[in-house]
Amino acid sequence: MGHAGAAARRHGARGGGGALPAAGRIGHGAVRRRGGAPGRQGSAADLAARLGLPVLLLLDVSGQSQSAAAVAHGFATLRPDVRVGGVVLNRVASPRHRRGAAEAIAAAGLPVLGALPREDAIALPERHLGLVQARELGHLPGLLERLADLAESHLDLEAILADAAPLAVPPAAAARPLPPPGQRVAVAEDAAFSFLYPHIAEGWRQAGAALVPFSPLEDAPPPEDCDACWLPGGYPELHAGRLAAATRFLAGLRRFAATRPVHGECGGYMVLGEGLEDAEGQRHAMAGLLGHATSFARRKMNLGYREARLLEGGVLGPAGAVLRGHEFHYATVTTPGGDPPLATLRDATGADLGPGGGRRGRVSGSFFHVIAAQEP
Repeated sequence: MGHAGAAARRHGARGGGGALPAAGRIGHGAVRRRGGAPGRQGSAADLAARLGLPVLLLLDVSGQSQSAAAVAHGFATLRPDVRVGGVVLNRVASPRHRRGAAEAIAAAGLPVLGALPREDAIALPERHLGLVQARELGHLPGLLERLADLAESHLDLEAILADAAPLAVPPAAAARPLPPPGQRVAVAEDAAFSFLYPHIAEGWRQAGAALVPFSPLEDAPPPEDCDACWLPGGYPELHAGRLAAATRFLAGLRRFAATRPVHGECGGYMVLGEGLEDAEGQRHAMAGLLGHATSFARRKMNLGYREARLLEGGVLGPAGAVLRGHEFHYATVTTPGGDPPLATLRDATGADLGPGGGRRGRVSGSFFHVIAAQEP
């Protein structure tokens, strides 16, 4: 939920009228409304159409005025099954700027439900995989309060709330949950390992598994009373020197892997390899449980949905199981090593990407993030 949703809840709590119901939600279409798999469903526009939700179009009008109406009109008319309920102007420079853009958009038949001023102080810091994570922003509570203040001052919250629609969820088969890798799963959790989908963790808990966090950056090994270890994605490339110096963690991970399964996704996969080259080109020794080496100095963006077919049974499922997920990383494999691949991969268009990942004994990993198992 964005600052408009937070302000709407606070607005209702203050008795300002139009309170957002307890079950109310504002869905955020990340990146762009039309972003998704080419020729397939999955964009924010697809979800709005499928769930019968009106769209509140947040439009960056910096560098444009009346021409913003053409952009808004295009979004509103491109798909007849998607209804744009209103437009909020973002990064408005002056009252004159607001007036020019708002009048043109209103003339195109779209209500303008607010205009947020340009304010560099509220910008969230970014890095190579997107925004800096909330856990790393000590000033986040104050920033959220400022965003809520701006929303209350510059958005027509009454009109936004009035345009909300009941969530019409169509009948669908439930996604097959990913089975937990063990009954007590040691999960690396800190600034270097932080990309574990909440629905995956919740599914494991619902299946009766306990998740036990530990911090490699604090040089903690996987707890000995666990029967599986999971290294999620994250930012090991930003902490490579510290991880290489975490001798208790590395020795404990190797000891754990001798008798119990260990799996690494994306950043976790990088740490399972022989070495990791940081942005400055310095190589740091990693766990050496798989034979590959990776580099963040020699970058190439890999981004997209993936279909993975397992070549051997393991913690992700039996041989031949098909998983849905995604890749998003800039690191490259500089030394492939000699381990058998974990899976064969296809992208969202069905194009064959060849084998990926690796497995050795009880250890497995790949750049692929699992979202769900595919129905047989």
